[in-house]
Amino acid sequence: MGTLKDRLNEDLRAAMKGRDELTTSTLRMALTAVRNAEVSGAASRELSDDEVVAVLTKEAKKRREAADAFAGAGRSDQEGRERAEGEVLDRYLPAQLSDAEVAELVATALAAGGFSGSAQMGPAMKAAQAAVAGRAEGGRELGIEVARQAGELRHRRGLSGLGDHPPVLPRRPERRLPGTASHARVLRKEQPVS
Repeated sequence: MGTLKDRLNEDLRAAMKGRDELTTSTLRMALTAVRNAEVSGAASRELSDDEVVAVLTKEAKKRREAADAFAGAGRSDQEGRERAEGEVLDRYLPAQLSDAEVAELVATALAAGGFSGSAQMGPAMKAAQAAVAGRAEGGRELGIEVARQAGELRHRRGLSGLGDHPPVLPRRPERRLPGTASHARVLRKEQPVS
């Protein structure tokens, strides 16, 4: 069997012959995104199937976000079109993992790497992303799962967990109150010398 890009091209030809406007326009958009990714960077290159899947995943995510935005604006016709385009792209993506499967893969990756503590959160995320490898969308959800499980590992080992610390609040900028030295300096500069 050929590459994923070849399959996209073949399906585009079949959609054009069958006069399927939605599939034709969606596959043209997807192939354009793939070509743009191929020519980005210092030199043009052929993308691997994994890289093509990554491009298609980004495009499918764009469609879902646009559909949500149109739904929020009350434009159901555009929402339906975006969702249909997302369904066309989903045909070429690997099946998404359930939350339980993601939790299991993250636990396996964390145990294999021996990660514990918030100082090792970066390497733990890398290991978890490699284990999931495009089969689960949403880096934020994956990060929450890694943090949750890393926290559980720390509790089991007797180390402090994520919930032991008070939340960090942003600092307020200091205000210059009238009568302070900095305020007096500003006033002296603004007053004309007689």
